[in-house]
Amino acid sequence: MKTILRTENLCKYYGSGSNTVKAVDSVSIEIRRGEFVSIIGKSGSGKSTLLHMLGGLDYPTSGRVYLGDMDIFSMKEDALAVIRRRKIGFIFQSFNLVSSLNIWENVVLPLGLDGRKADRKWVMDVLETLGIADKINNLPETLSGGQQQRAAIARAVISRPDVILADEPTGNLDSKSSDEVVALLRLSADRYGQTVVMITHNEDAAQIADRTMVIEDGQVVSFR
Repeated sequence: MKTILRTENLCKYYGSGSNTVKAVDSVSIEIRRGEFVSIIGKSGSGKSTLLHMLGGLDYPTSGRVYLGDMDIFSMKEDALAVIRRRKIGFIFQSFNLVSSLNIWENVVLPLGLDGRKADRKWVMDVLETLGIADKINNLPETLSGGQQQRAAIARAVISRPDVILADEPTGNLDSKSSDEVVALLRLSADRYGQTVVMITHNEDAAQIADRTMVIEDGQVVSFR
């Protein structure tokens, strides 16, 4: 299976000298197209920093990140912004839905920002798969946490990105909603052929992935 995401000696350091903090330290990994990968590790281990660099949200101190054949940090900021909009979907612990927009408007927002029209059939297929097709006219505040996270997943999927990066997507949810959201991410990977990389503290959630990456002190100590 073809590699979609790859890093070479990726580092993110803060401070200098004896005060240097190595948030991510010489990480070299490969993630295959269509793969579901979970990342686990203690708080402060560097999981989120690594994920943000994989998505081009945070610049490394040194090293490289390749999306397909593209070295994303060799690009100018405008070009990188386009890559983030079109090739990468983000899901965060806080749902980041716009409170004044209904669910339909929130989900299709990335398409509008990219100057593209929404394919209604495709959007409704995604919303039906995620079980919120009947909520398109609702404002986010009228939905449960699990439903809001489903809307956030739909927003990430809707641009048909190559990679979905999920940073603790179940962190604000109860156990039932957490299980449902992880299952829906698994379904998104299987149904739409997207690569999913998910940070989680939940060992049970991690088991749903094809492979699990364990991070300690900024380094990948196992990838099983």
